[in-house]
Parts: sequence; structure tokens; C-alpha cells
Amino acid sequence: MPNKLDALLGCLKVQQRTLILAMAERDGLPAGSALRQVAELENVIAAFEAVAAEDTARDHLSKS
Repeated sequence: MPNKLDALLGCLKVQQRTLILAMAERDGLPAGSALRQVAELENVIAAFEAVAAEDTARDHLSKS
């Protein structure tokens, strides 16, 4: 069950990021606006999560 919840949480995060970025782009917000900054922060978080997931997968493969 935890794996299913993690997968669901991951999907929700992706949808949230997509929505925030779309709103920032659609509204043509300036770089300093709060929504644009949140969108940029979400991109950074997503990049860190992707690297962490790759490291975890690599660790699991090397232990197998």
C-alpha cells in the first residue's frame, strides 16, 4: 500500500507543478511575482526529486 500512495503522491505533485507553471505562463507574470517564483521553486524541487529517485534506483541495482 505505501508504494501505491507514493505513486499517487508523485502524480499529484506533477499535476500541481504543471498547473502552477501553466498559470504563470498564461498570466504572463513577471519574473519577480510570487506565482512565478513558486513555479520556479517547483521545478527545482522536481529536479532534486528526480536525482534522488535515480540514486535510489542505482543503489537498489548495485545491492542486487
